[in-house]
Amino acid sequence: MAEMNKMIRFLVSDEQKKLIQEKMKKTRIRNMSNYLRKMAINGYIINLDLSCIDKMLPLLRNATNNINQIAKRINQTENIYQQDMDDVKIKVDEIWNMTEKILLKFVDI
Repeated sequence: MAEMNKMIRFLVSDEQKKLIQEKMKKTRIRNMSNYLRKMAINGYIINLDLSCIDKMLPLLRNATNNINQIAKRINQTENIYQQDMDDVKIKVDEIWNMTEKILLKFVDI
């Protein structure tokens, strides 16, 4: 990384400073110099809200746990039960529904 030894200074109004700080908060960049430098060089910062994916993780964990339990039961009994297959289908449907919601959220951006 190049040495940063050149200073650029500029003035803003109270209202502009407040607006810059609000936008900076949304990016999760805490250092004003870093934020202004990134904005000046790149022109924009993309900050994705991936909290919706956090909601999907428990569904995936639950589904994989169910599948593991079913696989153990099949190995032990050598039988496949319809209720197990129905449970897996329900979990897969939930995952697909959540995936669709996530994708639609990003399409709306």
